[in-house]
Amino acid sequence: MNDQHLDDSRQEHRGRRIRRRTWLVSSLAVALAASGAAFATYTATNASAASYPNPGAVNGNITVHDPSMVKGTDGVYYLFSTGQGIDIRTSTDRTKFTYAGQVLPNGATWASAYASDVKALWAPDVSYHNGLYYLYYSASSFGSNHSAIGLATSTTAKPGSWTDKGVVYTSNTSKDFNAIDPSLIVDSSGKWWLTLGSFWSGIKMIQIDPSTGKQLASNTTRYSLAQRPSPDAMEAPVIFKHGSYYYLFVSWDYCCKGTSSTYRIMVGRSTSITGTYKDRNGTAMTSGGGTEILATHGSIIGPGGQSVMADSDNDLLVYHYYDGNANGTAKLGINFLGWDSSGWPYVW
Repeated sequence: MNDQHLDDSRQEHRGRRIRRRTWLVSSLAVALAASGAAFATYTATNASAASYPNPGAVNGNITVHDPSMVKGTDGVYYLFSTGQGIDIRTSTDRTKFTYAGQVLPNGATWASAYASDVKALWAPDVSYHNGLYYLYYSASSFGSNHSAIGLATSTTAKPGSWTDKGVVYTSNTSKDFNAIDPSLIVDSSGKWWLTLGSFWSGIKMIQIDPSTGKQLASNTTRYSLAQRPSPDAMEAPVIFKHGSYYYLFVSWDYCCKGTSSTYRIMVGRSTSITGTYKDRNGTAMTSGGGTEILATHGSIIGPGGQSVMADSDNDLLVYHYYDGNANGTAKLGINFLGWDSSGWPYVW
């Protein structure tokens, strides 16, 4: 690819990011549901994905984007998603969800260096460790990798209980990565790691200090886990441990375009937390590898923005999709995640 082509391609991708951020921070979920805004007419074309299952039964307040869920010590499910101050929904049965409030209703004051609206926070990741709920989130200026990841903690996960801990990690326009879409994992030896990344040079990972929730001072390496050469449309990383493997789930292609969205969920695996992650065919994810496990099928358009969690009855894939039967409204999807005889995940 020549320099002009590369620059044109980058500008096109940044333009998509501008449209994505504008759409998200205008409280897409509520706006779409309230206004009935219409996207392009949906036509089912992905016959090859006809075997993918539909989302499991959920109801209530389920117009969400970039969902991450945890089962609280009180037995309640807490679902966090992109929204002004990060939206919180709760469920007692993992089926009916109720809007409960926000993590940071006044936003994050430090985020003014990265976004014009300090409440415009997205792509949260929640997990529970050592008596605290850790919620990592993103802030960014539009169409730029001048971005940051923040952290909030709580002892209960309920609205009104969260304390913002400030900046965790940043990127700027002189860098080749984008510090958004965080996800925390604790490996089998007890070490903490944070995956991150969107477009640019792909998915990265840093080591986290459990005592602070921020980067470990003794290891400032930024590991590269996955990259697509062209297009560079990959984001929303999450690592999940199953058996002897770490599985890296990512979203490929483009979200946030209603029924024109092309998001799909891909996966690779490694026996080492730092990689190399390879797909089912043995192609490294740093060389564009990835095995598809969920994509557009029927009226379920562009599934992605995923998180993965273990529950008492099964492992779960939690994601958003665009409903082709509801003018492209973004909705919550939850499915069981199974594992085949070769140890590869599948959705059911």
